[in-house]
Amino acid sequence: MRTRGLRGASFVRSFPVIFFFISYVFRIRERIRLPIWQANRAPYSCAVKAIHLLLATCAATLHAQDVHVAVPPAGKLYHGLYWGGVGTDEHDPTEHDVTPNDVARYEQAVGKQTAWIYFANNWFESRKFPAEMCNWIRDLRKIPYVRLMLRSDVDQKHSEKFFSLQKIIAGEFDADLRAWARDAKNFGSAILIEWGTEPNGDWFSWNGKWNGGPGEGPVRYIAAYRHIVDLMRAEGADNLQWVWHVNWLDEPEKGWNRFENYFPGEDYCDWVALSAYGPTTPMTTDGTESLAFKMREAYPRLVKLAPGKPIIIAEFGCDLHNRRVNAADWAKSALEDLFASRWPGVIGFCWWNEGWQNDDHKKHDTDMIVLHDVDLTRVFRDELATHADKIQETPIEMTKSE
Repeated sequence: MRTRGLRGASFVRSFPVIFFFISYVFRIRERIRLPIWQANRAPYSCAVKAIHLLLATCAATLHAQDVHVAVPPAGKLYHGLYWGGVGTDEHDPTEHDVTPNDVARYEQAVGKQTAWIYFANNWFESRKFPAEMCNWIRDLRKIPYVRLMLRSDVDQKHSEKFFSLQKIIAGEFDADLRAWARDAKNFGSAILIEWGTEPNGDWFSWNGKWNGGPGEGPVRYIAAYRHIVDLMRAEGADNLQWVWHVNWLDEPEKGWNRFENYFPGEDYCDWVALSAYGPTTPMTTDGTESLAFKMREAYPRLVKLAPGKPIIIAEFGCDLHNRRVNAADWAKSALEDLFASRWPGVIGFCWWNEGWQNDDHKKHDTDMIVLHDVDLTRVFRDELATHADKIQETPIEMTKSE
């Protein structure tokens, strides 16, 4: 159910402003001496147009302030889509290469609609709100899920020199963040958003390892996270639904780097999310455990840390050519466990459809794209069909007052 426009209490709150403009129209009309059909209609018409514009603006603004993605009905799951394409010598995946055609091909192959489209907003490319992308996603009746990536490149395992946590905290990007938030508010529909993805993984520059180390690193992360959220909320972008997203395993596995130490607080996230991959390259010999194994480790910790918060498996996947694990078998086990409601707090999942180069040897390239493997495609199609009654295909977008 998608709910739009002025509703109940929202209309009541806006009534005084609307009444003022209606009164203004009639004051203009009283000053016209000729009969209305003979008078110059320009002032009256302009005022009427102003009312129409006001009503539209009120509706959009109030909707932006109130709208959110509701959890699916009990026993159902959202099915999201990430599509990054394949990296080449000329092009590294930038995590926003998805097109409407990619969405259509994926959905046709697996036989079900997706509820959200997950993509990155890389600030080394643009600091502007990705309006064009969000618009076509909404046109497909899906929710944009934005990875807000304040980073200088897509390379991993290095400190960030430009968009550092200290610079974020100091307010050096406040103007850009505020402008981003205003554009998001004007978008007028629900947006899932995350910043500081997988902070307990040292592959990202916002991990504590790169920001002062034990003790100091997680503290800086939390301060930067809260700074961004506070700024955007101050701009009235309440249609942004904040997702705090961690990795199932703390890397490095040190006490100071546990994901609990990066938690910004219940008031700073609406949902929590988890990444839990199988092997991600053909050569990987560790991390081959099932999704169930990884959830046994991480799920109780998440539930204890953020009781009552909806949980999504924002990223999971398995390389198609790993020598130890069959991707189709790994996915089948994962999907069956998800649909069996083994983890009642989980409300959705999203497979990471992407391929990339790991070195100069093509046979070492990663490929996790469902459509590139007949058996994996069949597993998704069969599992989604078998459990069709447990999939919420259309996102439920509601106002917070409902």
